[in-house]
Amino acid sequence: MTFWVFLIGIIIGVIFGITLVYRVAISPLHKKIEKLSSEKESLSIAYNKITEQFASSMEKYPYSTENFRYIGDPIDGIQFEDDQILFVEFKTEKSKLNVKQNKIKKLVKEGKVKWFEFKMK
Repeated sequence: MTFWVFLIGIIIGVIFGITLVYRVAISPLHKKIEKLSSEKESLSIAYNKITEQFASSMEKYPYSTENFRYIGDPIDGIQFEDDQILFVEFKTEKSKLNVKQNKIKKLVKEGKVKWFEFKMK
């Protein structure tokens, strides 16, 4: 009988100990990891936006920087050349066009880009 009481006490102690360790050590670490991940994502977005604004100034950019106009969203900018106008999207090797950008790309490829002039009086 004493053995069973001792064994049940050990089991309850282990369960209590695991619960205590989780609440004191592991749970705060999970919260800290989530916070750091969120901060990293925010910094990554800010870095990408800053990089996009200066990408047309890079040596390898094939067009004249003076003819580039930064927009930011939904595309990075527009390049005005004498014989063409280009919608420009800067991407790193791993990034992809989002849904909105893919739709714009499709409209351009289908020739569904028009001129609109609004006269104010």
